[in-house]
Amino acid sequence: METKILLENGTNELEVLEFLLDGNSYGINVAKIREIIPYAEVTPVPNAHPSIEGIFMPRDTMITAIDLKNCLQRGKSEPGGLFIITNFNKLDIAFHVDQVLGIHRVSWGDIIKPGATVSTTEDGISTGIVKRENKLIIILDFEKIVADINPETGLKTSDVDALGDRKRSDVPILIAEDSVLLNKLIVDSLKKAGYVNIIHTENGQEAYNIIQECKEKGTLKEHVQCIITDIEMPIMDGHRLTKLVKSDDATKDIPIVIFSSLVNDEMRRKGEQLGANAQLSKPEIGNLVKTIDGLVKN
Repeated sequence: METKILLENGTNELEVLEFLLDGNSYGINVAKIREIIPYAEVTPVPNAHPSIEGIFMPRDTMITAIDLKNCLQRGKSEPGGLFIITNFNKLDIAFHVDQVLGIHRVSWGDIIKPGATVSTTEDGISTGIVKRENKLIIILDFEKIVADINPETGLKTSDVDALGDRKRSDVPILIAEDSVLLNKLIVDSLKKAGYVNIIHTENGQEAYNIIQECKEKGTLKEHVQCIITDIEMPIMDGHRLTKLVKSDDATKDIPIVIFSSLVNDEMRRKGEQLGANAQLSKPEIGNLVKTIDGLVKN
């Protein structure tokens, strides 16, 4: 797939690829996509999860093919259609879809958070909804889809246990993460690692509001000495949050860790240009703790 996905850093925009399943529109962040290819025959894997169609090797790289229709409980896909080949959390995965319609450039501020009838629990697989003309495009949580199939691809919280007994720390940490499940896992993991003074928010805007409030009151040091942020979040994304913090003389020295499934070479360059102090892929919760240790040590 050929697409110019490099937008100006920190603009709070993304490009969404719209695709069809059973006539319904769904979306995926273009930043997750390596390429789109015609459906290819796959080799079934014995005793695999029902949503795994099999494996195949385009250009000598083994890729797992996932039946997205099956994941959404819409039956099984027939041969044909397309594979959207993605890369996130250091995994190469192909998602089987019916048809690709195009790419839309949208602001995170225009993405609607799913309501109570769609998803407010840890079980939801929609991260947001884009309204375009007379239709809705549901943006799917591909990380959760993959983690539901194989939990080992999610946060490796056992890495925190491997760190052993640690001293309690009152260093205040601010977290911006829109996933209910990941937000809880990150908070629980940091508390287990000894960091007990944590404020967690659902998006970059909420985090930035807290930062601004503390700045106005002169209490930044008491409440925010380190920021951990996802990249993909409704209202304000992590790159925009990083840009705002690092371009303000009052907050530029606060260390920021980008903790996201999208930390690949391209996104790493973006984060560096914005001033992020560290960037880690989401499975690396043990490395997150070690990175925070290094950034906040007295």
